[in-house]
Amino acid sequence: MDSTTLAPGLVADIIARSETTGWEPWLSHVAGAAGCSAPVRLRGDLHTVNETTGQILSARSTDTMPDRVIYKACGTRRASLCPTCAKTYQHDAFHLVRSGMTGGKGVPESVTAHPALFVTLTAPAFGPVHTRALTASGKVRPCRARRDADTCSHGVRLACHTRHDEDAAAIGQPLCLDCYDHDAQVVWNVASGELWRRTRINIDRGLARVAKAHGIAPASVRLRYVKVAEFQRRGAIHFHALIRLDGRIPGDDAIIPPPAALDADIIANVVAEAAASTRFRTDEHDERPEGWLIHWGSQVDVRQIELGDDELSENHAAGYLAKYATKATEDTGHLSGRLTEATAAVYADPEGDHIARLIAACWDLGAEGGEWIKLRRWAHMLGFGGHFMTKARAWSTTFGALRDARAQWIRCQQEVDAEPAETIVLVNYLRYDGTGWHTEADALMASSAAARAREQRQLAREALDELNTMD
Repeated sequence: MDSTTLAPGLVADIIARSETTGWEPWLSHVAGAAGCSAPVRLRGDLHTVNETTGQILSARSTDTMPDRVIYKACGTRRASLCPTCAKTYQHDAFHLVRSGMTGGKGVPESVTAHPALFVTLTAPAFGPVHTRALTASGKVRPCRARRDADTCSHGVRLACHTRHDEDAAAIGQPLCLDCYDHDAQVVWNVASGELWRRTRINIDRGLARVAKAHGIAPASVRLRYVKVAEFQRRGAIHFHALIRLDGRIPGDDAIIPPPAALDADIIANVVAEAAASTRFRTDEHDERPEGWLIHWGSQVDVRQIELGDDELSENHAAGYLAKYATKATEDTGHLSGRLTEATAAVYADPEGDHIARLIAACWDLGAEGGEWIKLRRWAHMLGFGGHFMTKARAWSTTFGALRDARAQWIRCQQEVDAEPAETIVLVNYLRYDGTGWHTEADALMASSAAARAREQRQLAREALDELNTMD
C-alpha cells in the first residue's frame, strides 16, 4: 500500500491499528477471513478437549484476542457479493465435478472409462430477442436479419441487422417489450426444477428400456449427474449437466463400470428423447385458467466428453460448471436481495424495461397465493427458486467433505506439537457479534494481505510446474 494515495482518515486508522494491536498480530489473527468482503464476527469461548477422557486441555476467550472477536469468512458462493469466498467455492466445485469424471476423492479411477455426456437444456422462446451468434468461420452474424420481417401490432419491425459485440446491452432484450410473454417466462423459471425432475424420471425410464433391449437388467445400471443453473441474458434459466453411466449393485452405492453394450451414443439418444418428450401443464391461474405448458426449448445440446479432448475435455466441463456455480442474476443486469412489499416497487414496473417487467410479472402472478406465492418469494431471482448446483449423491465427494479436509489440514499446520489429532476435539461457545470489518482501513489491510498471499501461492505453483517440466 502506498500511503501517498490513501485518504488521511485511512492513514490515521492504519496507524491507530499499529499502535493498538500491531499490524502483524492483527493480520495473523484475521488471516482465515482476510480476503472476505463481509466476514462474520463471533464472540465467546473456545476449548480444546481430549475426546477420550473429556479433559479440557486448553481454554481461551475471544476477549483476549485482537478486537475481542474471531473473524470467519462469509462463505458465500456468489462472486458479486464476495470474490474471495466465491473463488474458494469455485475451486471446491471444480474438484467436486472433476473427480466424478477422473476419479480421486473417494471415486475410483475406473470412472474415466464410463460413458459421460455434457448436456445443455434451455428454455423455449417467449418472444424474439436480440442475439449474438457466430458463423462456422467465427464471424459474427447479423442479429436477426429478415428481408420480409413482420411488423408487430405495436408498430415494431421484428428484425435487427446489427452485429452485436459480446458485451452489447441489447443482447437478451426483446425486440418488442409489449409482445414479449413475461408471464410465461417467470412461470417457466419457477417450474424449471419440476421440469428437470420429470426429465430425470423419463431418462431413467428410457435407460431401463434400452437396457432391456440389450438383455441387461435395468437395476444393474444407473445414471449419475451434476448440474448447474445459469441465467441467460434474457433472464430465462437454463441448465448444464454432466451425466455419467455407472454399473449398479442393488442396495450398494459403489461406483462400478457399466455394461459395455451401453455406450455414450446410446445414452445420448436416451437423454435427447427424454428432453424432447417431457412436458407438463401448471395448475390453473386467474391469468391463465388452462395453466402454462412447460417444456424445454429447441436448443438441446448433448455432447460426449472424452479425456484429453481439446474441444470438450473433463477439465473444460468441470471449469465451465464451477464458473457458473458462483453466479446468479448478474448477467441480466439485476442484483438485489429478497423483495418485500416495500422494496418490490423499486424494481418491479409493468411498463418498465425487460427485467423490471419480469419482476413485476413475478409479483403480480404471485398475488394469487397458494403455490404461486413462490413467484413473489423468488421475484429477485426472476422466479427461479432452485439450487444453482445439485448432484446425485454418488457422483463424487461433497462440499462438506472438502471443507472438512481443508480445515483439518490447517489445524495440522498449527498443532505440530499437540496430541494425536484423533484424540482432540474443539468445543466452542460462540455467538454472533456482527458482520463486516470494523473500519475501512481494516478491510483494506486484510484484502491487501490476502492479495499478497494469493500472489505467493501462484508463484509457488508456477515454480512447481517448472520443476515438474524439467523432470
